[in-house]
Amino acid sequence: MSRLERRITAAAEAALAQRRFVTAIDVLTGLGWLHARHVDVWRQGRATTLEELAAVDGARMTDAVAVLRRWALSRGLVPGETAYLSGGRDRRELRFVADGDDGAFRVHWVSPEMGEAGRRRLAERQSKAPDLVVVEPEKAWTCAGCGDTGPYLIMEDAGPHCLTCADMDHLVFLPAGDAALSRRAKKESGLAAVVVRYNARRRRYERRGILVEEAALQLAEERCLADEEVRLRRRERDRERRAGEDVVFQARMAEAILRIFPGCPPERARDIALHAGLRGSGRVGRTAAAKVLDEKAITLAVVASVRHLDTDYDRLLMSGVPRAEARDRIRPDIDRVLGGWRGTVGGPGHDDRHG
Repeated sequence: MSRLERRITAAAEAALAQRRFVTAIDVLTGLGWLHARHVDVWRQGRATTLEELAAVDGARMTDAVAVLRRWALSRGLVPGETAYLSGGRDRRELRFVADGDDGAFRVHWVSPEMGEAGRRRLAERQSKAPDLVVVEPEKAWTCAGCGDTGPYLIMEDAGPHCLTCADMDHLVFLPAGDAALSRRAKKESGLAAVVVRYNARRRRYERRGILVEEAALQLAEERCLADEEVRLRRRERDRERRAGEDVVFQARMAEAILRIFPGCPPERARDIALHAGLRGSGRVGRTAAAKVLDEKAITLAVVASVRHLDTDYDRLLMSGVPRAEARDRIRPDIDRVLGGWRGTVGGPGHDDRHG
């Protein structure tokens, strides 16, 4: 196997591993004979053949495709033909090389592991006519039709034409950024085109937006606004429902606190329930046990409140006392407050391991 054959095989293997199919373009770009920007220019219809953009002549390209075919057959890949059409208004069939039959370039080779349905979808996708492509030029240019210029050009008869000459100057520009709006506007528009601009730093064409009919854009905007209103109403209903659920839950939690600690001031019980049961807080009142009003979980929420509001715990922590030691120091104070609220001052202590 020659060095070139090894390079072709490596490029084909890489494409096959990534997508489960391989094309002549994958090999030509993998060899470095073409760059992605060259393929973009060719697909836009701005070159008569792919050969004129390649680093090698058509004969070398044909030889590489022949090697690809032999490799694909040895691997048991399944052939399928792809229609390569121009992104210009003429939708002409694109040529790979200037001389001879270029049918071999149009074959894509599919892994046998891809099922029949997958191969059918691939064939449909590969054969689908590309979007019309309008270029936002980076340099000064002249229309091949009228000799004037403009902010956009589209290729027709392998020459750049302004939108007026291409009968597309009635379209309006919709910048990229809102995928839903762009999708709807394009769907509603009888004529639409993708606007691209070459990024010299990244060496590729990048999408800038689309050109669509004004009526289609207005209709798409109305539908998107309606959808947004629906989403806003749904979010508001959900917010109100969740807020209502919190109010009910916090009220039930306050009642549970007063049942366990009948001497606790009602206002204090409401404050504890509001604080501990705050949605999204991660506090003890939001635990699964607290939600079913488990007595231990409710007690832990009360202990946490007493610890911070009725003892010197926070001051001890700020003065550098270790947390465990600080808890030991304030334990009698907590027991006194809880005993008073229970009506059992001097009764058994509390368990605040998780408070």
